[in-house]
Amino acid sequence: MVNENILASSVPPAASTQRVLVVEDLEDTRASLQELLQVSLGLEVDTAEDGASGLALLRQKTYSLVITDLRMPKVGGMKLIEAIQAENIPVTVIVTTGHGSIKEAVEAMRMGAYDFLTKPSDPQHLCLLVQRALRERALQDEVTALRQQLGDRHVFQNVLSRSPKMVDVFELISHIADTSSTVIIRGETGTGKEQVARAIHQASAAVRPGPFVAVNCGALNENLLESELFGHEKGSYTGADKKRIGRFELAHQGTLFLDEIGDVPMSMQIKLLRVLQERKFERVGGVEPIEVDVRVVAATHQDMEKMVKDGKFREDLYYRLNVVRIDLPPLRERPEDIPVLVGHFCQKFGRPNQKPPTVSVEAMDVLTKCPWPGNVRQLENAIERACVTARDGIIRPKDLPSDVGRRPDGQKHPFQVDLSRKLPEQLNELTAAFEKRYISRALRRTRGHVGKCAKITGLSRRSITDKISQYGIDKKEFKADEE
Repeated sequence: MVNENILASSVPPAASTQRVLVVEDLEDTRASLQELLQVSLGLEVDTAEDGASGLALLRQKTYSLVITDLRMPKVGGMKLIEAIQAENIPVTVIVTTGHGSIKEAVEAMRMGAYDFLTKPSDPQHLCLLVQRALRERALQDEVTALRQQLGDRHVFQNVLSRSPKMVDVFELISHIADTSSTVIIRGETGTGKEQVARAIHQASAAVRPGPFVAVNCGALNENLLESELFGHEKGSYTGADKKRIGRFELAHQGTLFLDEIGDVPMSMQIKLLRVLQERKFERVGGVEPIEVDVRVVAATHQDMEKMVKDGKFREDLYYRLNVVRIDLPPLRERPEDIPVLVGHFCQKFGRPNQKPPTVSVEAMDVLTKCPWPGNVRQLENAIERACVTARDGIIRPKDLPSDVGRRPDGQKHPFQVDLSRKLPEQLNELTAAFEKRYISRALRRTRGHVGKCAKITGLSRRSITDKISQYGIDKKEFKADEE
């Protein structure tokens, strides 16, 4: 019998929804493994006496993990792994073998097995290995399920997220899909503004069959930008040896994405405003007006209200662009997306003709705790590098870039420790400072709406009102930003 207290203090129970299949021809070993996993980890465990009956169960039920012996009568473990690979069954495999069959275990791993154990297996080591394998299988299953969910919606195929904040963005995109409203996307560098713009275009495909055309306004000077947007006639300026069709024309009945709209020169802002108002323009050097049907989606990482206030951006153009505004949260505000994105990038950057690399628990811990100042783009670059440097198909902390997991300069010790003052006094001050910052940020997001702020914070309206008064927060400061 298995000791019910084994590992109770060192190994937390795995998710109860994950099912394990033990394939073992020896009845005593099979029953012992089943009882160990049920008692120590709280798992649902089925058993099979050989590879054939195990494969039959895999075809009938969904399992997260298979623990199989390699040498069994009739159908052995190697044949079982071959069948799992051939039928593309989404399950992780751990093999068990005697000391004299290590070469076979290594060969099994080359065929796709996750790891191997020599008999007799140490119960603690077995449970730790099973738990790690189930964690990584849960991540893979989550990515697969999310891809299917998004694929079924036919709208956000290029955006992976399970964050409630991003779900709100998806819902907004669905609402505006059949309109021609101009959209401005605001977010930090690397948050995926172009991906969201493409999602808007895809959602509008039924009513806007034209192409998605992108222009980086910050990469072109005034003359080049004008020619790029509106086109030019032959001979309109030195070097214009032929007529050029501009991006507005190319995007007819589609979507024109103007990235870094805040970098457009003031003189070009006037011309852009006219196009948005009249939906027509002339090519550079031309006189004939050209009418277009284009949905314009603009994006910026800058504070546009401040730019308008400072006279760096036309107020009338800003409000013409700001019909529908989408605010993209930075990655640090949606940490639940990190495992999903990591799984996606592992598949994207995995070596050709090989299984995508998996991420160790330690590496995933580093990734989820990183502040990601470069957002999704930085995460993507980090995983691409890790996929190249990882060995044995497993990404470990050492495979991640050196800057991942580090705080920006000056934040290594964000709180000053003063040993001349009592700890409770300093803790109260730190708690109050954080609480004020949290509520202020929530009010900024809700434009000063107390009810919505209460919903975000999980507090009552009365508590929010009391804390606003306690910390001297001025709600008018946030209402001033209201559209």
